[in-house]
Amino acid sequence: MNVLDENILESQRLSLLGWRIPVRQIGHELGWKGMCDGEIIPFLLTLRRPTFFTRDLDFWSRQLCHARYSLVILAVGQYEAAHFIRRMLRQPGFNSQSKRMGQVIRVMHRGFVVWQRHAKHEVRHDWRD
Repeated sequence: MNVLDENILESQRLSLLGWRIPVRQIGHELGWKGMCDGEIIPFLLTLRRPTFFTRDLDFWSRQLCHARYSLVILAVGQYEAAHFIRRMLRQPGFNSQSKRMGQVIRVMHRGFVVWQRHAKHEVRHDWRD
């Protein structure tokens, strides 16, 4: 399940749906409006293998790696979120839920950085398009 944070614009959600990427958004189809950061992680643990997409850089933490979810932090502009979500979901090592689980991923224009569970160092990747 692809879950969008409340901070992802409606236009970006609609773009993803138009590209037939199934998403559900906090405050719309899931959870409630105004969920604070501290409520997000416990909420994700109630869902079945979610990938959570957010623009909130506070989620970029090695300590947030967990086997039952993945976090994708979008360090891009608010009007670029849908493009980079689609780009991330097309990457060979991240194109299925099972490949993403247990990781915290920071997406940037030049590539992405990944924390994996039990890893001592983050791993940097270039885009494969």
